[in-house]
Amino acid sequence: MAKDIQILNVRLPKEIVEWIDSLVDAQIYSSRSEVVRDFIRNYVRSRR
Repeated sequence: MAKDIQILNVRLPKEIVEWIDSLVDAQIYSSRSEVVRDFIRNYVRSRR
C-alpha cells in the first residue's frame, strides 16, 4: 500500500535555507526535503 503523500510549498528565511543546505552539504541528509521531513516528524512525535 502506497502512502498518501502530499506536496507542500513553503517559504523560509534565507538563514534557515542556508542552515538546511549546510546539513545537505555535510552529507548528514541527502536532500532539503529529507531535512524538513525529519524535523517535522521529530517535532510531531515530541508533541504526542
